[in-house]
Amino acid sequence: MPGHRTVIIGITGGTASGKSTLARKLAEALGDLSVTVIGMDRYFKADKPLHKAPLTAREWPDFNSPDSFHLDALVADLDALIFSAEAPDVAIVEGLMTLQHEPLRERLDLKVFVDAPADERIVRRLRRNMAERGLTFDEIATFYLESVRFRHEQYVEPSRWHVDIVINGLTMPEAGVQMLAEWIRQRR
Repeated sequence: MPGHRTVIIGITGGTASGKSTLARKLAEALGDLSVTVIGMDRYFKADKPLHKAPLTAREWPDFNSPDSFHLDALVADLDALIFSAEAPDVAIVEGLMTLQHEPLRERLDLKVFVDAPADERIVRRLRRNMAERGLTFDEIATFYLESVRFRHEQYVEPSRWHVDIVINGLTMPEAGVQMLAEWIRQRR
């Protein structure tokens, strides 16, 4: 968007790939600038659409499609933020569907995909959801196998075609974080 002073970064990638970690590390690396991180999870719809598992036909609440989010509200909030008197130097939008909504994608100055293999992502998801959400191994694994992996292939993986850079989500290399921070500083 011409004329705005806020540099807007979009971060996407699969479940538990390291999107939030990258956003946090990038904000820390930009400590001399004002940074606002917008987590897409804040925009989940209360009533999620249902997704029918391709192999079992079991219906699941859909947490992994563009229809599960209030994307227009996210765009409106982003616009209000960057055009306010208190606009930050940098706004980071992170989430699964960051690049699935064209009006949001058009506002991004840099689009980043955090890449991590599926086996790493499922292990991270298991650990997180068992520790933070009290879910069982079987609950997490079944939902992943019947819904998440298919939605990843349908929505998240194709968003790679829109990105400017891919970051290694396995190691979250400090050099990659610093390169992104330097790129942002040059745009300021």
